[in-house]
Amino acid sequence: MNRCWRTCGRGSKALASPRRRGGAAIVEAAGSGADWVMSAIVGAAGLAPTLAAARGGSIIALANKESLVCAGPALLAIARRAGGAVIPVDSEHSAIFQVFRPDCAEQVRRLILTASGGPFREWSQAAMSEATREQAVAHPNWSMGAKISVDSATMMKRAWR
Repeated sequence: MNRCWRTCGRGSKALASPRRRGGAAIVEAAGSGADWVMSAIVGAAGLAPTLAAARGGSIIALANKESLVCAGPALLAIARRAGGAVIPVDSEHSAIFQVFRPDCAEQVRRLILTASGGPFREWSQAAMSEATREQAVAHPNWSMGAKISVDSATMMKRAWR
């Protein structure tokens, strides 16, 4: 495989492939055997590069929860077999990871994840059943884009987590 290395930033190296573009280049870079790979591509599109990083034995800093939803047990097993690891770095996943001792997991009966409430915090269930897309994206604290706002407002983000 013809690989070119270019210097970026403070002398760190980044993989660039003159033969691949788009998704194939991302998968190639993720599977290049780097010590650490940040997996932060949104949605199922992040699965192939994350699996490539796992097969390459990298430590994966996982900010893409969909990779776990789509292939959690397989991803973890592949990483373990290749000598790598998966470390959650996004929101609640990271918080849970940071407070858990792996040898004590059987002592935890349940986890409760809280939510800020979003635009429907004070609404009744009946009123929420009539909510519109426009109302769902009207988050009282920030703008996250339509999909994430709707996922957040409907608690779908909590279901993923």
